[in-house]
Order: sequence, then C-alpha cells, then structure tokens
Amino acid sequence: MKRRSKKNKGVVKGAPSGFLLSVLIHAAAFMLAGLLVVFNVVQKEEKKFVPPKPVDRPKMKLKKPKVKVKKSAKPRSSTRIVTKVKRASMPDIQLPEMSGLGEGLAGGIGGFEIMPDLSEVTMFGSGQSIGNDFVGTFYDMKRNRSGKPIPHDRDTFKQDVKQFIIKGWRPSAWAKFYRSPRKLYTTTFAVPPVQSALAPQAFGEHDTIGYTWIAHYKGQLVYHEDITFRFWGMGDDLLAVRVDGKEVLLAPWPSHEAPFTSIWSSSSADNRKYVLGNNLSVVGDWITLKAGEPLDMEVLSSEITGGVFCSLLCVEVEGVEYPKNPLGHGPTLPIFKTEEPSLDLAEQIWADLDPGDASVTNGPVFRDYLSKGGELKEAEVVPIAAPIEEEDPMRLWTNRDGKTLEGEFVTVIGKDAVLKTPKGRQKKVPLAQLTDEDINYIELAMPPKLALDFSKKSNQKPLPEQSPYISNQRPLQIFGYTFGVKVKKTSSGAYNHPLKIEYFAIGEEVDGDNWVLLERGSSTFTPTKENKGLHEFYGEEVVLQVQAIRDAAPLRGTKYGGFLIIVTDERGKIIQYSASHEFLNDVRENLNRLPVGKHFNKEGKRVPPPRPGKGDRPSWV
Repeated sequence: MKRRSKKNKGVVKGAPSGFLLSVLIHAAAFMLAGLLVVFNVVQKEEKKFVPPKPVDRPKMKLKKPKVKVKKSAKPRSSTRIVTKVKRASMPDIQLPEMSGLGEGLAGGIGGFEIMPDLSEVTMFGSGQSIGNDFVGTFYDMKRNRSGKPIPHDRDTFKQDVKQFIIKGWRPSAWAKFYRSPRKLYTTTFAVPPVQSALAPQAFGEHDTIGYTWIAHYKGQLVYHEDITFRFWGMGDDLLAVRVDGKEVLLAPWPSHEAPFTSIWSSSSADNRKYVLGNNLSVVGDWITLKAGEPLDMEVLSSEITGGVFCSLLCVEVEGVEYPKNPLGHGPTLPIFKTEEPSLDLAEQIWADLDPGDASVTNGPVFRDYLSKGGELKEAEVVPIAAPIEEEDPMRLWTNRDGKTLEGEFVTVIGKDAVLKTPKGRQKKVPLAQLTDEDINYIELAMPPKLALDFSKKSNQKPLPEQSPYISNQRPLQIFGYTFGVKVKKTSSGAYNHPLKIEYFAIGEEVDGDNWVLLERGSSTFTPTKENKGLHEFYGEEVVLQVQAIRDAAPLRGTKYGGFLIIVTDERGKIIQYSASHEFLNDVRENLNRLPVGKHFNKEGKRVPPPRPGKGDRPSWV
C-alpha cells in the first residue's frame, strides 16, 4: 500500500513560498531606497547666500564745467513781460456804480482736451473751472470735422441750428463740423456788442473768420432758496436757452427770427419792447426753482453773418422792482451769473456795455449756497510799498590799520576820497588805505551816467478777413508795437556793479481820459569793456486796435501813450529814470503792482475802461 505524500500550500496558489518571500524582500528594498531619495530631496539644506567682498573702485575727480555767458545777450521772452517781474498786491480801485463785487474765479482745474492759458479770462469763459460754471464747446460750420473748408451758407446754417434745437440739443448733430479741442468755462453770458471774431479767438481759433460759428454751453441751474424768475435776452445773431429739457428763451436777431418762431415764442407784453445791447430784448418764460434742487441748463450762442456779435442774458426775479436805465428804456436787469464776476471779467463786460443796459454785479447768484452780497463801498486804499530807506550819509570809515573816522562821502579827487566830518571840515583819505567795504560804498555812490532811449517799433497789421455777408465795413486800424530800451554809458570810469533797467510801455484810450499799462519789462547788465557800456532789450509784440463798433459811432480803442524807464543799482536804489510824462514816475510804485492790460488814472489808481457814450447807441434808439 502506497503511502500518499502531503504537499504544502503556498500563500498564492501556484506560487512557491520561497519565490514570494523573495519578491517581498525586493519590494521592501525598493521602497526603502525611494524613501531615502525623497527624504534627501525634501530635507536638503538650503544654501545660504554669502555676499562677495567689496571691491575698491578708484574715485575720479570731476571738474565742474565752466559755462560762458554772454552778458550782452538779448533776454529771452516767455510772455509779454521780458523777464521775471515781482508781482504785488493790487493798487487802489475806483469802480463807480458797481456793487456786490466778489472774489471772482477760483477753484480747481476742470477737464479739458488741450492746455489753455488758465490765467486768461474772457467774456466767453476761461480755461479754469470752479465747479458751478458752464462748459462751452466751439463749432465752426465753415469747416468739416478735419478742419477743411466746406461750403455752408447762412440759410443752411439757420436750418441746421433749428434742427439741432428740435432734436433735443444733441451734440452729435454737429459731428460733421469742426469742433475746437479747447473748452471754456463760464459763469455768465454777458457779451455786449463786440467784434464777432473775439469768440473763436477766445477758444484758441485765431484763424477762424467770425461768421457761421456756434458756442454750446452745458451746466446746471440751482439756487439756495425757492425762486421764481425769467430770462431776458438779446442775441446777435442768436441766443437760446434750454432748462430741464425745455426751451425757455429764443432771442435771435429780428431778421433771423423766422425759422425759430415755430419752436418757441414769447408770451410777454414786454417782448421786443426795450433795448438791450444793440437791439430789442426778448422776454423768456417764468421758471421756478426749489431750494438746492439743480436743473440741467444749456445755452447756445451763435453768429450767422459776422461783424458785430452780442449775447446778453439777464434775470428778472418775480416781485422785484428794478431801476430804469438812464435813457428810460426798460428796466436795468442784472446779468445771469453763477458766481460774482472777478474784477477783470467785470471790466471786460463794462468796457462795451451801454450804461443802464444791465447791472454786472447786482442780482442773484445762481449757486446752491448763499452769496456774500453787500454793497461795494468806497475802495479801500492799498498802501504803497514802503520806499527804500535812505542810508545815513554820515558813516564810520575804517582804514587798513583799524583806525576809524566818521564822515560823509563827498567825492573822489585823484587817488583820494574826500570826506566831510560832523564839524563840516573836509578831509582827504587815500583810497589805498580804505577797506574793501568802504571802496564798494564809494563805487555805488558814484553811479555812471547813462543815455536812456525808449524804443518803439510799429507796423500796421493787415485787416482780418471779413464775412462775405457784410457790406458796410466800419473803420478799423490795427498796429503791432514792439517796445524796448537802449542804454549807453556816457560817463568815464569803471563801474563793476550790475544795473537793473525796467520799462513801462503806456497806452492811452482814444475815447477816455485814462491810461493803460501795455507792457512791463526788465533786464540786468553790467557796463564793461567787452560790451562797451551798451545794452538793449525788447519785449514781445503788443497789438493795439482802434475801431467804431457801430455805424456812425466815434472811434474807440487804445493808442500808444508814453513810457517810463527806471534804472536801479544792486541795492535797489533808483539812480536814473526817464519818462514821457512826469506823473508816471510819481506813480511808479502802483505801476509795479498793476496787471498788464489794465487801466489807471493820473493818480496811479486802477480804474474801469471807458464805456460807450450816447453817440454809440443805434440811431433808432
């Protein structure tokens, strides 16, 4: 009987146990090796950065470059003033019949597309926004959007304006026409009769002829308390006002009125009854504002035919009685404004505004806070800058041995200085024995004699191109002036100290008894052998214009009137002057503080420009 042997069963069926054990041992070995590799990578110590040792670099000795400056070179002009001039406070102001004069324009810079001259204030606005103003855009209908000339007659122009108003005052209506990149910000719409070319010039479009153009302003109408009022307006050729999406005033020149009567017409019995500007005024609709609740407002001013332009927007508050103008033609209403006008702006308006037509500084100020108000009393006297104190001629002199002598300098004879003692005796002291301070005093006490010549170069300017729609050309003269000074040392002896030469170019009004500061310039030079004691410098061109704005009216404008030249030494002491009129030297301190382009009287006080007279009124008034 056979004995059956019993086989051992492995862990895995069909696999010997020895083989399985070997596989497990190898797997464990591989796992251990992998863990060691991973561990070494993760735990690898981070390298520390050790900066290199500093390297000594040899230092080079640099010599300061020397720049030679030509002392007799013509000073460079950046503005109308030749060189930098110290500005000071405003001189005395005399403004008759003006009240409620405020601080004027102020505030931050608004958004604009090109950089305008922020200091320039015009009746059409300025380049600076104060927040409660209207932003204006200028369009020229004689050019396409690229600036190229296109045919556009006045009848088509009026129809384009009519369609613009009918279709909701959308600027896209002007997309095909030229738009000036410069924006202006205005607080009022008060342009008395002036040359129509002033509008494009204000927007920086000096080459634009003054016809078929549009100025479109947008802003908000708000008041600090409940108020009911209406606008009175006069447009030459068109003034239109829209409030809260509704036309409240359309004031075109009478001969251009036909296309616009179907859009809006006045319901007032006073409409086209009283003179405002250069024609009869249009009376608008009544408007009620709730305190502090703003309404959108737009104003459109345009010129169709060219020549004279006028755009006056006034305010009549319900229940308020207004004075009559001197000629008895209707009430003298205040101009619309969102801020008290600055002195510069008020003067510009006054210069061409007929007396009694409108009040520049009275009436409501449309903003959401209370106006300061109040009457402008007699102008406070602005103190003139204190004159330079004269040095006491009796001083202490010191020689090089340390000895002192009290005396007053008299003159130099040969190599000696002549001094007068307190007892009146004269004593000679060798110049070689005096200190450098004493020698410097003597040199300044003996300034050179100078020949001072005021230079006035003039040329007549060609007249600007006029509108083809104007047949009666009014008298117009335009001159360009370049002012300057020529200085020549006429005395012998050296003078090694700088001299400051200042000049004031003065204009005179054709139709008024006052003066205008046209330009102020200065330069410094030291008379030397190299420049032969000669020096001359000039300012930029100043353009003066004389014209009759209305038919048969007298000429108005500014002509050249005189000059003042002042020479001061390094101490600020005046050593010589020359003047066309002696009173100019008497008021030189005020001239130093008067802004260029402003008017003054013989006392040196700032005054408004002369206003139109009775002869400037239209013949039918």
